[in-house]
Amino acid sequence: MANPLKRSLRRFFRKSNQVNNEPINKVSLVVIILIDLFILSNVFWGLHDVGNWPISPQQEHPCYSEWVAYRQQTNENKSFEFLQAALVRSPAEESLQERYQTTTSEHLGQVSEICQTYASRYDQVQTAANQQRLAAINQREGEIASLEAANRQIREQYDSTLLEALAGQSEELSINEVEAANAKQELDRNTAQIESLTDEIDALKAEVVADASSQPILSLLMNDGQFAQLEQQYNRANFWHPTIQIFFQGLFLIPLLTIAWAVHQLAQRRNYGLVALLSWHLLVIFTVPLIVKVFQILQVGALFSVLTDLAIVLLGGLQFLVSYLYILLIPLLGFGLIKFFQKVVFNPKVQAAGRVQKGRCIRCAKKLHHAETHCPHCGYGQLRECPTCHVSTYRLLPHCRACGAKLP
Repeated sequence: MANPLKRSLRRFFRKSNQVNNEPINKVSLVVIILIDLFILSNVFWGLHDVGNWPISPQQEHPCYSEWVAYRQQTNENKSFEFLQAALVRSPAEESLQERYQTTTSEHLGQVSEICQTYASRYDQVQTAANQQRLAAINQREGEIASLEAANRQIREQYDSTLLEALAGQSEELSINEVEAANAKQELDRNTAQIESLTDEIDALKAEVVADASSQPILSLLMNDGQFAQLEQQYNRANFWHPTIQIFFQGLFLIPLLTIAWAVHQLAQRRNYGLVALLSWHLLVIFTVPLIVKVFQILQVGALFSVLTDLAIVLLGGLQFLVSYLYILLIPLLGFGLIKFFQKVVFNPKVQAAGRVQKGRCIRCAKKLHHAETHCPHCGYGQLRECPTCHVSTYRLLPHCRACGAKLP
């Protein structure tokens, strides 16, 4: 197995740095390498853009994270806090529905129907009545903040005013705003006003929650059936999205590989040495990301998810054993692929039969004239002596062309 591998490597490097079986100069080789790096970087950028073209699970179900966050909250004011977030958006900003439409216009796919319903009901909360209530709440919260700041100041100055009273200092000379005798009354008055404002805020919050425009979105958020359906769709999208990304990236690479292969074959048949060299480099450049994507399928695709789930079920959650499975399977798979390509695709005997029929060199596949027994391109001898009839016959073919005897 080592000899075929060595021959393949020699052939690879020969095709990578020779034009018509002649080594190219160092300057030309540097230019080709720079071209390779430029094209490779552009291929990976293209793969990145193509991978982001299919809509992601987060973009397909944009309401899922907000819905989960709402259902996980346990505080009493979670409904108002959710509605408040919908009301703080200014009328000039785009609505949630418009934001979802922008997402679908930039990606392949659609926002889920459940999230579209969510966005429609979310935008309904933005009414003039709710805006007025929110403005009133903000005003009262500002007043409460001012009263609490005044109370803190009174408490900080109480000891100072008390000392001034004991010392008999006149009010005109005091540096404090409230006398010690009036501090208690001022604190009680401010506290009572704070409690009154807090009650008004609670009433306004209840009105926002109970408003007819707020109830549709709140009822949707509490709908267990709709949430379970959304969660199932989101998990399924998460499962398939990496594989879909790699599929589209493969579609991006296939035309490039096909064109490079076709140009390389045409250039070889017509002896366009420089074109054959450049197309061979392009073929190698396009193959590198394809190999990377194959490994990604094994690491992040649907196959990896299935194996991980199987390991959780069979091995009690020991997911690291999946790595052992890959370490065992990948070399076996690679060994099988190498044997397949050596025996079927790149079998010298199989290739020799086709090249003889086309009048080409058995080793390098270059065009030969009828009387040539050695290839003028690579020097390979095309004939050998038949051990039965001792007449010259083609190498690597199973039978003698003169007597038909089986060749060893």
